[in-house]
Amino acid sequence: MKKWLSRFLVFSLALFLLAACSGNGDESGSDEGGTDETSEPTVIKFAAQNDNTPATQAVIDAFNNSQDQYKVEWEVMTNDSGQMHDQLLTSLSSGSDEYDVLSLDVVWAGEFAGAGYLEPIDTFMNDAGLNKGDYNAGSMASGNYKGKQYTLPFFPDLGLLYYRSDILSEEDAAKLESGNYTYDDLAAMAEKYVGEQDTKYGFVYQSAQYEGLTVNLTEFTGAFSDLKGGLQKMYEFTTADFTPEDILTYTEGETHTAFEQGLSVFARNWPYAYGRIQSGEDGVNLSLDQVGVAPLPNGSAVGGWLLAINSSSKNIDGAWEFIKFVAGEEGQKIMSTEGGYLPGYNPLLSDQTVIDSNALLSFEGFKNALGNTIARPVSPDYSKISDTIQVHAHKYLSSGEDLDGAVQAIEEGLSE
Repeated sequence: MKKWLSRFLVFSLALFLLAACSGNGDESGSDEGGTDETSEPTVIKFAAQNDNTPATQAVIDAFNNSQDQYKVEWEVMTNDSGQMHDQLLTSLSSGSDEYDVLSLDVVWAGEFAGAGYLEPIDTFMNDAGLNKGDYNAGSMASGNYKGKQYTLPFFPDLGLLYYRSDILSEEDAAKLESGNYTYDDLAAMAEKYVGEQDTKYGFVYQSAQYEGLTVNLTEFTGAFSDLKGGLQKMYEFTTADFTPEDILTYTEGETHTAFEQGLSVFARNWPYAYGRIQSGEDGVNLSLDQVGVAPLPNGSAVGGWLLAINSSSKNIDGAWEFIKFVAGEEGQKIMSTEGGYLPGYNPLLSDQTVIDSNALLSFEGFKNALGNTIARPVSPDYSKISDTIQVHAHKYLSSGEDLDGAVQAIEEGLSE
């Protein structure tokens, strides 16, 4: 019995010493490598809308392959922006950490930041040496709430002036593409050229009582820097002989139809309208060599999507690393070349590979428009503010009466 007990104790001691030596070896290896090679990467959940192109998955794969500390998983959301907004709001308002990184429509940022759902990124940007001027200005302004930056661009969209390049003189076309012109100049050109090549209208744009009216008023007023002057100018266009009589019912659809059917010399619309002409959609009577693009006089209102961090995330550092990658040079190049999205990282506007991926980027007028984007109002009550703008602007544009009342009502809405 004593011999057995003695042998057991010797065997146990040997095992203990072997385990201790093995443990010391692991610690040494951990010091050299910095992390335990057997540990799993931290999962980062990315809530983003479905993408009909390979771009979003490609940029996620590129990030995951660039390091081994984090693994991003895509939580695919609906492409219905209203439903997506409500789904995110339900999650964020409960304090949930089910999503770490969020894709946001540009008009949601103020609402979510004001409610405390987003993590400010100013310190992250400073520590990384990132310059706000390297990113699309309108996108950055859309994610800046009370002096703090909450977002970086995912992919921007912007308003453009389309014009008939087969009708305008080279001098007038060059003036428009430079962006160095006014709405008065545009009105003079619309009056000058209407009727040529069987056109019926000089200029078409969005003026129905819906979100498009808020966007167009943002542009006419220079992001509400001159609300009274912008409303007056918009009314002048509403009542001009070169404008359709039913302009106050125009949305994007009526606008692109009038232009692509050759009925209007000028049109304000989004980049998708160029794609319709390029692909020869049904009803398109124009060819690409008849179409030019230019900035809008007071700046182009930005649309598109932003990247933000859920303030309730337990992986904020990892969320930032992913956002920094996607919004940076490599990520934005993937989004552009794989999906045809516009880059929100300005240095890529001169990258030939990116230019080749989107025909609009080869146009000087388009690049000038991208360099002068402006934001719609940034507010935690954006929907309420936009409704106020739409109601009072449309009432004034319909009658031309009580301009001061419309200005006062909109200004009060903007100040809330």
